[in-house]
Amino acid sequence: QSADLVIGSVLIPGAAAPKLVTDDMVAGMKPGSLLVDIAIDQGGCFEGSHATTHDAPTFAVHDALYYCVANMPGAVPETSTRALTNATLPYVTALADRGWDAAAAADPSLAKGLNVRGGEVVNAGVAAALGYAQAD
Repeated sequence: QSADLVIGSVLIPGAAAPKLVTDDMVAGMKPGSLLVDIAIDQGGCFEGSHATTHDAPTFAVHDALYYCVANMPGAVPETSTRALTNATLPYVTALADRGWDAAAAADPSLAKGLNVRGGEVVNAGVAAALGYAQAD
C-alpha cells in the first residue's frame, strides 16, 4: 500500500499469469501510484489489468495509473527484432539442420519449448489453458 510503483512480471510458460495484485490492494495505494503489468501478454497479473496499446497506453483505477501495453517491445521494433533474432536464431538453425526430433533430443531447452508434436499438445500449461489432454 505504500508503493509508488508496482511492476508485475510473472511468467508461467504456457499458462496464464496468476492475479497477484487485487483490486482492494490497488484501492489502498497512494493516489498517483503506477502499476506496470508486463505480464499482460499472458492475461496480466493485476486484477484490474486489461491490454492497452502504444497509442493509448494507460488507464486509471482508484486514483492509480495502469500501464498494460501488450507487446511492449513493439515500441522499439528494430531493436526488439534484433534481440529476438539473436535469442532465437540458434534454435531455428538447429531445427533446420537436424529436424525437430533430433534437435529437441540434443537440447533440453529446445525440448522444453515444444508445445505440439504430431498434432497432440505435449506442454502441460498449454494443454490446461486450452482444455486439451496432455500427450506424453
